[in-house]
Amino acid sequence: MKTLLAAALAFALAAPAFADIHDPPGNEYGPTRKLGRGFSNLLLGESEAFVSVAKVNKDEGNMASFIGYGMVRGVGRSWMRHLAGFVEILTAPFPINHGTYYPILPSDIPYIHAGFSEFPPELGNESKYPYVRDY
Repeated sequence: MKTLLAAALAFALAAPAFADIHDPPGNEYGPTRKLGRGFSNLLLGESEAFVSVAKVNKDEGNMASFIGYGMVRGVGRSWMRHLAGFVEILTAPFPINHGTYYPILPSDIPYIHAGFSEFPPELGNESKYPYVRDY
């Protein structure tokens, strides 16, 4: 009995030494975030069409925005969001992107005019971004 108590005490004192106290790099991205991202991309992916039209209108003018390139680009990007959202909902429990739960859409960080943000763009006047006119 004494040996069992000594072994339990030794294990209890040694167990914290094996614990990882660091936050792993991919801890923020897990199955619940992937499921939420999938639902928001599936349900709110059409906001990409409006944002693309407005962005092309600002950068290239009216003729390119609604009737031309802006609408085509926006519809294509919204379909990509819907498809990615559907796939992320179906595969939420599984790490399919190189063994992680990172988004399957290419990121907009390294690209200036391409790539996708993790969640759909925001519409309306409530945002973390300041909406001011740039002259």
